[in-house]
Amino acid sequence: MPESMSEYLKQDMKCEGLLECMHGLKQLDRDCYQVLVESDEPMTIDEVSEHVDRERSTTYRSVQRLIQTGFVQKEQINYEDGGYCHVYYPTDPGEIADDMQRMLNDWYAKMGQLIQEFEDKYEEEAVVTAEG
Repeated sequence: MPESMSEYLKQDMKCEGLLECMHGLKQLDRDCYQVLVESDEPMTIDEVSEHVDRERSTTYRSVQRLIQTGFVQKEQINYEDGGYCHVYYPTDPGEIADDMQRMLNDWYAKMGQLIQEFEDKYEEEAVVTAEG
């Protein structure tokens, strides 16, 4: 992962890079997300695990990260004879894009504020140094 914003801007990024850049998601998270996106039906953790060739517990943790970031939804399916299972499916890409745009706007506003604070602080110190 790049250590500075200028390094990020020099990279040849793809849209999937947003998953890492904005949400800190790992390769397995991206793989699980891709499997869910490509599926015509919601999937169980066992089904996702099979597709990504990872242990069930590892896949579960990855899918939980995807739920926390809003990329994946979880639904409980109740069986007629009792019991239930959970299935997972991707969130609508438009909703995800809207959330990422809001996050980017918030980040941009915060960076603008910090840049102004930087200018104010060091401009004052430069004036004091020049006068002293």
